[in-house]
Amino acid sequence: MKQQIKLYKIKGNPQNPRIVKDEKFLKLVNSIKEFPQMLEKRPIVIDENYMVLGGNMRLKACKDAGYKDVWVDMAVGWTDEQKEAFIIKDNVAFGEWDWDILANDYDSVQLKDWGIDVWQNLDDTELEDFFSEDKTETDADTKNKIILEYSEDDYNKINECFKKLNGTKEQIVFELITK
Repeated sequence: MKQQIKLYKIKGNPQNPRIVKDEKFLKLVNSIKEFPQMLEKRPIVIDENYMVLGGNMRLKACKDAGYKDVWVDMAVGWTDEQKEAFIIKDNVAFGEWDWDILANDYDSVQLKDWGIDVWQNLDDTELEDFFSEDKTETDADTKNKIILEYSEDDYNKINECFKKLNGTKEQIVFELITK
């Protein structure tokens, strides 16, 4: 049952397995301030005891934004197992972004403001961080490195892809990005 209630009545879930930190959290707060109507269409999900099942970070962002009331959808009559399943399933991202559509049909500045990690124009200082010179020389050639950081899951997926392709990792990446 969707309704608007006082924010102070809602209890954040101490078992919430998801977090949003720092810059991304600030983007969430700004997003809520700029487009509060979205909260009615995507309310915080609570149980009969006003415990959050879905939307812990939105709840926290609403508090930071100074809201007094917030839209909720109460899950009535759910078992503990259903509540636990919802807490996880509500946060699973099955889909992936179609980067071609995002690049061609959306403004990258807006996408970044909306919380999507997008490509960016690198200035010289960022390029220096991205490319680092390896001072060891082999056959009078200076080697350069590109250092990329991934979550453990993404890193494992990338390594699995490398195993299916021929060549060194460097050769494979070079081929992919210079096509």
